[in-house]
Amino acid sequence: MKNYLSITEIKVGINFGKDIQSVGRLAMRERTIYFEYDSAFIKSGLEISPLHLPLQPGVQSFDYNLFEGLPGVFNDSLPDGWGRLLFDRFVRSRRVLPSDITPLDRLAHIGSHALGTLVFEPDYSIDKKSDDISLDNLALQAQGVLDGTSNDVLAELIALNGSSAGARPKALIGINDKRDHIIHGTHDLPQGYKPWIVKFPNSQDGIDAGAIEYVYALMAKEAGIALPDVHLFPAQHGAGYFAIKRFDRDDDKRYHTHTACGLLHSDFRTPSLDYEDLTALTGMLTRDMREIEKLYQLAVFNVLAHNRDDHSKNFSYLMDAQGNWTLSPAYDLTFSSGPCGEQSTMVMGEGRNPGTDHLLKLAEEAKIKEDRATKIIKTTKDRLAKWPTLAKQYGVSNTNIKLIQDKISQALV
Repeated sequence: MKNYLSITEIKVGINFGKDIQSVGRLAMRERTIYFEYDSAFIKSGLEISPLHLPLQPGVQSFDYNLFEGLPGVFNDSLPDGWGRLLFDRFVRSRRVLPSDITPLDRLAHIGSHALGTLVFEPDYSIDKKSDDISLDNLALQAQGVLDGTSNDVLAELIALNGSSAGARPKALIGINDKRDHIIHGTHDLPQGYKPWIVKFPNSQDGIDAGAIEYVYALMAKEAGIALPDVHLFPAQHGAGYFAIKRFDRDDDKRYHTHTACGLLHSDFRTPSLDYEDLTALTGMLTRDMREIEKLYQLAVFNVLAHNRDDHSKNFSYLMDAQGNWTLSPAYDLTFSSGPCGEQSTMVMGEGRNPGTDHLLKLAEEAKIKEDRATKIIKTTKDRLAKWPTLAKQYGVSNTNIKLIQDKISQALV
């Protein structure tokens, strides 16, 4: 294993698609992490994290108890869940304890493979060429890691994961226009290929998890929610693998991505946010009522569709090279339970049983007209009523069709 386990300084750059511009540097002394912007970047006026990493000269430091002392914008570049499991298993296989790995070591491992625009030096990321990929083989390899029976594929799976977050195994892939050929997708892709993310079931999922998320994406799109392109790839076992096009890439352009978790320094593991907070954040960043309405549509869908894992990492914002912010397209929309069965993000203070009344109060707070909010709610309910038909069409098990229908029906009353 390369000797980067005692890194004390990281250079941070930003790449919107052409050249890497220096942002600043991170340094670690004992358990404290410090950051300082480059003076040239300060003159650019680009606020990569306006709330908790203000664009100003001088050294800034952060609370060790949150994100292990990293600013939220850089913590967003680190994988959690599956990605962290892979890397921790990998360093253990090299006789290194994960507890000895610092956040700067982890950023060095991400290097140029982070989602969004940020790049980190030194770059010790694991490189892979554009080899062909079998999703069935990847699914078997991921399951072997989850079962603790396979260590020989860790490096390959780490290379494919990049910095994507979440509990379910994921891979960054390239897909051709006909969607019949798949290659590794962590670097610039050949002509005719687009960057996507594909998911595989984890130990708690059923084999129809991909089909459930795919149907949810179809219903959300029909309800007017902005989503990237999605696809359900056939699987040797199960209803298929869910894939979604990456929204941080658009041909040769790249977009800086920042989660609500990182922006607000709100730990997603201890949910405390309300959709009222997210509408306020959206307004502050974008200054655009249309973006606030997009966030409201997401709130309506999540509540009525029983997507209760709507924590702060499941909302992101995009910034272009000119510093303009927008709400990112939606992602991670699926049937799920939140902490103790409650909505991870509350609606006007209600987490246990948020409903139409709470959503209408949220609209009022967000300055969305009542007739518009009522139309959004009705449209969403109409599209969710298609669940049984679509779920059967795409191979969701009868047990899950009935379970999810019961939960959706309760919200549609």
